[in-house]
Formats: sequence, C-alpha cells, structure tokens
Amino acid sequence: MSNSITETNALSLLNTAIKVAISNWELQNTRLNSLLDKLSDEQLAAQTAPGRNSGVYLLGHLTGVSDGMFTYLELGDRLHPELDNLFLRNPEAAELERPSIVELKAYWAEVNAQLKQKMEALPAEAWFAKHSAVSAEDFEREPHRNKLNILINRTIHQGYHLGQLVYLLSKPNV
Repeated sequence: MSNSITETNALSLLNTAIKVAISNWELQNTRLNSLLDKLSDEQLAAQTAPGRNSGVYLLGHLTGVSDGMFTYLELGDRLHPELDNLFLRNPEAAELERPSIVELKAYWAEVNAQLKQKMEALPAEAWFAKHSAVSAEDFEREPHRNKLNILINRTIHQGYHLGQLVYLLSKPNV
C-alpha cells in the first residue's frame, strides 16, 4: 500500500474534515438545545454568575453570531440582522427591548436549521475560499482565513458560552 495521497484521496480527506467540522458544530447546537429544554424561562433569565450575562442574553448573542455566518460564509441573506444591535453591539446592561424567550428560541432553531442545510450543500473547495470579511490581498498572505476557519471559530465560541449557560441549571426555578 502506497503512502502517497492521490487527488481522489485528498478530496476524500477534505470532505471528511469538513464533515467533522460541521458535525462538531451540530454537536454544540444539540448540546445547547438539550440544555434549553431543561431550563425554565426563569432559569434562562438569570445571570450565569453574579455580574455576568443572563442566559437570555447569551441565547440572543449566540443566535446573532450564528446568523452572521450567512454573511461570512456567503450563504445568502441573514434571517435576523436586528439581533446585532441587541446582542452583539450593546451589552445586556443597555436594557434595550429584546425579543421574548419564545421568539429567541424560535430564531435559534430557524437560523441553525437553515445554516445546516446551506453548509451541507457547500462544495469542499468553497470551504477553503476566503470568507467575506477578509480582503483578497490578506487572504493571499493568510489562506487560513477561510470559511472553514469561521465554522471552527464559531463552534468554539458556542462551546465557551455553553459552558457559561450550564451554570443556570443550578439556579432555582422561581
């Protein structure tokens, strides 16, 4: 058996790597969905720790970040760009009027269902193309600033906030 990687093997390896990345993103979504099913609205409205964001704010934040992936990955129009001002540009302390918990959960599900569908349809070579926030000149110097990197980064970001949200399980149901 040869140790050389043929073009067919390389494409198979790339497809596998992309499937692994998408699968890990889906795993974080599944974990968050499972946690959301366990949390009451009162628990979700609580701060994850004293002086930290509430679960509701973090859900809106994660939904806004995921919605932004449509732009970065060039997958079409965003579904809820209004979330940027509420959950990405302003802190929770800004006390802006925000969607209800029910609406945020629906947005979360909608955004991730459409992202999954569009990401799975993206051909392997497209994952290694530049994302929309990097210039062609910068991408030429730094080819790792590609669409796959965005997916990996956002998966890690979800895991970070999921770790914060887990603390809400210890909050009493009011």
